[in-house]
Amino acid sequence: MSGFDFNKRDSFGSRLGVIAAAAGSAVGLGNIWRFPYILGENGGGAFLLVYLIIIFSIGIPVMMSELVIGRRAQRNPVGAFQLLAPRKPWFLVGLMGVVAAFMILAFYTAVAGWTLEYIYQTLIGGFRGKSSEELSAMFDTFRTGSLRPALWFVIFMLATSGIVLGGVRKGIEKSTKIMMPMLFVILIIMCVKSLTLPGAGKGLAFLLQPDFSKITGTTILMALGQAFFSLSIGMGTLITYGSYIQKSNNLANTAVQVSMIDLFVAVLAGVAIFPAVFAFGISPSSGEALTFIVLPGIFQQMTGGMIFALMFFVLLAVAALTSTISVLEVIVAYFTEQLNLSRLAAVILGTISMFILGISASLSWGLMSDVKIFGMNIFTLFNNSTANILLPLGGLLIVVFLGWFFPSKHVRDELSNEGALKVRYYTVYRLVIRFLAPVAIALVFLHGLGLIKF
Repeated sequence: MSGFDFNKRDSFGSRLGVIAAAAGSAVGLGNIWRFPYILGENGGGAFLLVYLIIIFSIGIPVMMSELVIGRRAQRNPVGAFQLLAPRKPWFLVGLMGVVAAFMILAFYTAVAGWTLEYIYQTLIGGFRGKSSEELSAMFDTFRTGSLRPALWFVIFMLATSGIVLGGVRKGIEKSTKIMMPMLFVILIIMCVKSLTLPGAGKGLAFLLQPDFSKITGTTILMALGQAFFSLSIGMGTLITYGSYIQKSNNLANTAVQVSMIDLFVAVLAGVAIFPAVFAFGISPSSGEALTFIVLPGIFQQMTGGMIFALMFFVLLAVAALTSTISVLEVIVAYFTEQLNLSRLAAVILGTISMFILGISASLSWGLMSDVKIFGMNIFTLFNNSTANILLPLGGLLIVVFLGWFFPSKHVRDELSNEGALKVRYYTVYRLVIRFLAPVAIALVFLHGLGLIKF
């Protein structure tokens, strides 16, 4: 074990701080960039309904499980399993979470950098008068023919590192208490604008009226995968944040509140985007291009479009930043506790290693486009291997550990705050983490690997 003094460990100072930080971790590009286009490709309201069921039946219990492990051990993901299952290979689950954090931070911060490019383009009027073909060419030229993706990556990474350097209470908690309300205000203003556009009702109907004929096995798997991506499950973030939560906090309430905020933001993003998409006659299943090609085209057709474009890309950048700080904290907690480094040294080491991985990911369509691993560029490799393998496998092993190997009494003690809280839901929770969640996650995992098809 390291020589780290666990008695001097930082922690969250308030319940609001816990909610803001954990919701900040969950709310990110997954809600505002990824959720709308996946919903658009999978039948709108039908996908939303499936997603809702999955969040309540699987997402919340798995999130509770990660928080239980973190708070019980009060360690980083590797140290937590070393303490709770000594001399057993379970620590490899924590290590997998740390590896996933490195890969996610590399490609996620690269995408976050794109939001800075689009804030810049909005300010200089770069979208003005461009057709959708020209906007598409502009996005391709930015990614393939310039070094700007790497420059924006570096700027975003430095902002992330600066916040994490401040520590849990003064850095992460303080910043998320400011950024999360700001995110909601921008989103709500955008929803109001979107709903006042002519023909917006069709977009709202697409989002909220389920077409059950669109629900297939793939829809269910996409919803489960999106829930994991969006709630930050399986990557060590929630174990790390759980380890900073005080013993008086109600973990089940925290998991429900964070999941509801996450879901609310995803639905608000849909309300902000789909009425506008339908009002201007665009296909809702425009895929990943929706955010960076379709929406700039819509904004320039709107009254006051430049202001709304600026608000939208600032919103994306803020949402991304609340998530990147949580992922970097996983790496920093691992370095400080396992290698006994100071927070400053851990942040510097984490940042330098991210520069190497992240600049490679951000230039995956440009200077590094010839670098292929398993036929994929670096960005796609990091994205696919985390979403399809590391996150579902991490989530699967976490619920198997808590459901089958860790003493049930300890889990109950943690959820009931040593008997101070009533946990009437415990039997249902136990059934979910022992049976329902492992089967559901295993299906996503096998589908992601291409071993089963629906």
